[in-house]
Amino acid sequence: MNIVISAVGGQGALFAARVIGRVALNNNYDVKVSEVHGMSQRGGSVITYVRFGKQIASPIVEEGYADVLLAFEMLEAARYVPYVKKQGVIIINDQKIKPQPVVAGDCAYPDTIVDTIRTLDVKVELIDATARALEAGSSRAVNAVMLGAFAKHTLFSRDSWIQGITDASPAKFVQSNIDAFDNGYGK
Repeated sequence: MNIVISAVGGQGALFAARVIGRVALNNNYDVKVSEVHGMSQRGGSVITYVRFGKQIASPIVEEGYADVLLAFEMLEAARYVPYVKKQGVIIINDQKIKPQPVVAGDCAYPDTIVDTIRTLDVKVELIDATARALEAGSSRAVNAVMLGAFAKHTLFSRDSWIQGITDASPAKFVQSNIDAFDNGYGK
């Protein structure tokens, strides 16, 4: 399986990639993860690739080969949609984080991102991961909600995901991450 995770710096894309990698490893798959940070520490675009299968040679997912795009922000979905293969899945958090040119008034945030993506030969799931994270008690748990939404597209059990989240989370965030995961997994 080839997964692309796109986000804005600080949204937890790297944590999500670690969890997916751990879950796949725990289920006896070969796993490769690659991170491309960009200007992540300044709120810039972050892209992470996760690949798992019987034998994986390269960590990079080429354009047109991603089974799933997990987009933690709407503009990031638009930016990385070319990576998704035909009939692939795009899970989009409906959050809009305005980039600097929009904040400065140099351009407008596009209003038709989801409508445009829905015209493509892909399956689109739009979720309010931010609200679901808040329901679980932490606005910072958007990544765990997105993992829950993604987990439904895998053969891994919920218990495998809970173990992966537990292994990857600092102790004080384990329960809120599990609650957020369940808010993405069960809805």
